[in-house]
Parts: sequence; C-alpha cells; structure tokens
Amino acid sequence: MHRLAKLTFTELKLFLRDPTAVFFAVVFPPLLLGILGAIPAFREPSEDLGGQRVIDLYVPIMVGFVLAMLAISVVPTYLATYREKGILRRLCTTPVRPSSLLLAQLAMGMGMALVAVTLVLGVGVVVFDTAMPGQLLGYLVAFVLAAAASFAVGLLIAAVAPSGKAASGIGSVLFFPMMFLAGLYFPREVMPEVLRRIGDFTPLGAGVQALQDATTGAWPQPLHLAVLAAFAIGASLTAAKLFRWE
Repeated sequence: MHRLAKLTFTELKLFLRDPTAVFFAVVFPPLLLGILGAIPAFREPSEDLGGQRVIDLYVPIMVGFVLAMLAISVVPTYLATYREKGILRRLCTTPVRPSSLLLAQLAMGMGMALVAVTLVLGVGVVVFDTAMPGQLLGYLVAFVLAAAASFAVGLLIAAVAPSGKAASGIGSVLFFPMMFLAGLYFPREVMPEVLRRIGDFTPLGAGVQALQDATTGAWPQPLHLAVLAAFAIGASLTAAKLFRWE
C-alpha cells in the first residue's frame, strides 16, 4: 500500500507537469461553464426545457466532460506511452509490479476527476445558483458508475493502442461523438428522439442523463445505470484480456 501511494503521488506530479492535460481536464470544464453561464439567455428558464435553464443542464455535461478528458484522453495515452517506452517491462525487474502503475494511474485520474467535478459544481452553485443534487445517493451512484464505465473504456484503448500517439488518436475519435451524444454541443433535452436514444446506450450519454435525473431529485433510470454497469464490466474484462505489459 505504501508503494502504491508513492507511485500514485509520482504519477500525480507527472500529470501536474503537463500543463495541457491539467488545463483541459481540470481548468477548462469550470471555465467553459462560466463562459456559457455568461450568456443571458442560458440563465433564463425555458418552457422547452420544462422550466429549467440551459446552464442547469450544462453542469452534469461538464462532469461528463471531465470524465471523458481524464479517462479517454489522458490515462490511456500515458499507459500506452509507458508500454511503448518499455517502462512497464523495466518495472518487472523491480519490487513494483506493472499492475501497480495501472492502479496508480486510475487513482490519479479519479482524484483529479473529483477535484475538477468539485470546481464545476462550485462554479455552478456559487456563480449561477444551480441546484445541488436533489437525490444525493443517486448522484453518487451515477457518478461512480459513469467514472467506472469511462475509465474502463480508457483502459480498453490503452490495451489495443500500440503507442501513445495511437492512444491519443483513438481517444480523440471516440471523444467528440461521445460528448456530442452527451449533450456538449446542444443539450440532450432538445435533441431529436433518435439521437437521445442512441446516447442512452453510450457511457457518457447514459452517465450525463443519470446525473441530470439525480440533480432534479429523481433516482437515475435503471436503463442508464445498467448501460454504465455493462460498459464498466464489459470493457474492463476485455481490456484485461487484451492488455500487454510489453
């Protein structure tokens, strides 16, 4: 446990030395929420949204953005780069097992996700008077499952990518359509029914909708929780089967 803690701290320091990753994963989501909230129309209740404001809908979307950046872009790129450079192979000759590096990366990613999500919720509540989750337990369940599903997909990318650049490319190809279906470009509530239904079966679409439901005080829909659990289990098992340390 002591070795894992030291390794996690080392991975955290390496992450913090990457200003691009820190900006887009931690700083950019609350900043983007602030920019969107500066649009007057986004702060006004809309009948088309059931009386909600656009800025209210973007809080869970920014939470999904945080998970996508860390789980699908940052972690798989780091792990694939470590394999490409032989770092994982060299770890086999030390008391630290390669699997410890995997756990350290996941711990670092989850830790930074919690920091970024706290900033997003803080900006929403303090600056724009958005509501805290009305169904707190449901929100926590949705967040944990969404994080597990997202990081599982990230591990699957790391398992099949031959290099860090390849992992970054695969992550980018997945990131934009997944965030589109999660409502980044326009909220899911105003999407055509067919796009909403497709998004219901993606990890970020299901995750954002589950978070949105919990924010309004409702328990997340079983379909969305089941989709998240299926991705978390299925992608993790597939990644474990395909993952190569060398």
